[in-house]
Amino acid sequence: MALSVEQAIARVPLWMQAKMIHSSFLHGGITNQNYRIEVDGESFVLRIGGANTELLGIHRPYEYAAHQAAAGLGIAPEVIYFIEPEGYLVTRFVSGRPLSAEEIGRPENIRRVAGALRQVHGLPGIPAIFSPFRFVEEGVEIARRYGVPFRDDFELLFGRIVEIEAAFRQDPFRPCLCHNDLLNGNFLDDGRLWILDWEYAGMGDPFFDLANFAVHHDFLDEQERLLLQAYFGEATPAGRARLKLMKIVSDFREAMWGMIQMGVSELDFDFRAYADQHFDRLSRNMGDSRWEEWLHDVVRKT
Repeated sequence: MALSVEQAIARVPLWMQAKMIHSSFLHGGITNQNYRIEVDGESFVLRIGGANTELLGIHRPYEYAAHQAAAGLGIAPEVIYFIEPEGYLVTRFVSGRPLSAEEIGRPENIRRVAGALRQVHGLPGIPAIFSPFRFVEEGVEIARRYGVPFRDDFELLFGRIVEIEAAFRQDPFRPCLCHNDLLNGNFLDDGRLWILDWEYAGMGDPFFDLANFAVHHDFLDEQERLLLQAYFGEATPAGRARLKLMKIVSDFREAMWGMIQMGVSELDFDFRAYADQHFDRLSRNMGDSRWEEWLHDVVRKT
């Protein structure tokens, strides 16, 4: 059973002698409940994990480890406390401003994000393994277990994902620590670029982070080229192809996330519409005239 916000606050040793504590709900999340906690003039964030989040691939101790590592770089907010065994995270509140999708897609901000991801991807490993392909496979089983209805074209779309993984296996990647959830709401700017919400972090393909960031912000070809140049120093045909294909994989992972949530979430949110939004976009991208070219180019060495 989840703790109430009052019960969670009482479990944080640093707050036990506080003279003033005030909590307020932070809106915007569709998995967890987040609260701003004011403690004797300082501000913190308390995350109370949602129900059945382990079915979404979330492992709270791994989230804690990844967040701590990123905080050490000054990219994630400072971790104050980890409430066990519930796995609730307390971090310092960052009063930065959100970056709109249009703003974060400007060249200077694409370079900032690429630089931050290069730092994160160079961090020591954690035990968590992240594969979007395995997430999709497991998501199919979970959604069927909970009686979630599938789209008529699902098997066709799933078959294309199998093609992408087969192409990727011809040029294996070296796993590194990835964030894996770079939607717009997870960035803040106060002069420093902050990346929030590390609950899906794990060892995976750095191209997933790049593609996940690009597809969540509807990047055009030129923005993708700039992202690759900022991260790698160049945008090769193989790199462009892998990014394009991984954008499709990212959307499939997001769509299956929505399908799982349809079966297990207790939140009042239209997860069917969320899943369909991503299924529709990945279907359009699979229909791109360059599909066969991407599958060919992804294994090119030059």
